[in-house]
Amino acid sequence: MHDILPVSLHELLAHEFQPREDVLAPFLKTQGSAMVYAYRGIGKTHFSIGCALAVATGSQFLRFRAPKPRRVLFVDGEMPGVELQERFAAAATRLPEGSEMPDPDYLRIVTPDLLRDAPIPNLATEDGRGAIELHIEGIELLVLDNISTLFRGRGRENDEDSWVEAQNWILALRRQGISTLLVHHAGKGGAQRGTSKREDVLHAVITLKRPQNYRMSEGARFECHLEKARGIFGADANPFEAWLQGDRWTIKDIEDAGDADKALVMSLREAKMSIRQIAKESGIDRNKVHRIIQANTPAEATAPP
Repeated sequence: MHDILPVSLHELLAHEFQPREDVLAPFLKTQGSAMVYAYRGIGKTHFSIGCALAVATGSQFLRFRAPKPRRVLFVDGEMPGVELQERFAAAATRLPEGSEMPDPDYLRIVTPDLLRDAPIPNLATEDGRGAIELHIEGIELLVLDNISTLFRGRGRENDEDSWVEAQNWILALRRQGISTLLVHHAGKGGAQRGTSKREDVLHAVITLKRPQNYRMSEGARFECHLEKARGIFGADANPFEAWLQGDRWTIKDIEDAGDADKALVMSLREAKMSIRQIAKESGIDRNKVHRIIQANTPAEATAPP
């Protein structure tokens, strides 16, 4: 039986709790937990590595800011070691000007290819969680990439009970002052895959989506949307687009991306292209092309199909 000790309102109000600080503003604070999810190949690992480096160096990634360096443990569950090495090396070259590589104690990495004969920890089990807990002393951010490979429960992903132990562990880490960033896949309907119970104790949920006019040749280009954001208001809550071009990320507001679509569609329209041709040339959904033309063409003008 748990020994629970209720306190009076006076005692609660008089207690001096440790103030919560930004780990990666605006979406992650000390004792915070967040999830980023997306379909395969959109940029989840770019995102998680960028966040880990920003926190470990006290710098910035995309529009997220780490006020000071904090110790990070990054646990990867599936990527080949050489590919993870390449991703981290490339991400390190994109650190903001004036930033240096993190101190060795500030970014530790678990990768399957360097576990020798040991299996990838199964965090759905007590033994698996214990294997990670041996290395969390002093850690302030735990990045788990990803849920499907690291939490290998016996139940189905949409079974609420299969997530209970994982949720309890995240809450236990929170009491120890450790923030968590979970990486997950999107399901067929576009929401995070499996039970929605995963989101109950999270402070923030971020989804990465392909822009409507995305082309495969553009590589890592995605929209970043805050779906759940406790205490985040105003401009910090606005979605934005991120595009990895060469050795740098280009960031712009979603509204700006819409302006770019409008300019492209109308320039092709002036070249006497049909809606079907514009959609094929630009990669923009045909219905959206029609709406842009309709909104920006005088009523008396006619449009070929």
